[in-house]
Amino acid sequence: MLFVWYPKCSTCQKAKAWLDEHGVEYTARDIKEENPTQEELRAWHGKSGLPLRRFFNTSGLLYKGLELKTKLPQMSEDQQYALLAQYGMLVKRPVLVAEDFVLVGFREAEWSAALL
Repeated sequence: MLFVWYPKCSTCQKAKAWLDEHGVEYTARDIKEENPTQEELRAWHGKSGLPLRRFFNTSGLLYKGLELKTKLPQMSEDQQYALLAQYGMLVKRPVLVAEDFVLVGFREAEWSAALL
């Protein structure tokens, strides 16, 4: 599994600790060092079953600075994927990518149901 995270994010730290505590094997990838590509984002979105807007870190400074609350509804999916790929910090974290599912954000009950 691929664990995409930002090490300074407290939610990401909790998710990583949870994975380690439960013996889940994963490869960690710092989103600030290696942004997801548009192709990865499209694949993850497809596996997640979530609306694309759930992939945006709506509480981040970049989201607010780019005024995406008002701009996002008018943007095409292609434009949204391009934006997420350009600015990795716009992506909601952590992202856990498995062969047959993708989890966005850390909710312990959801992760337990998928992994344990």
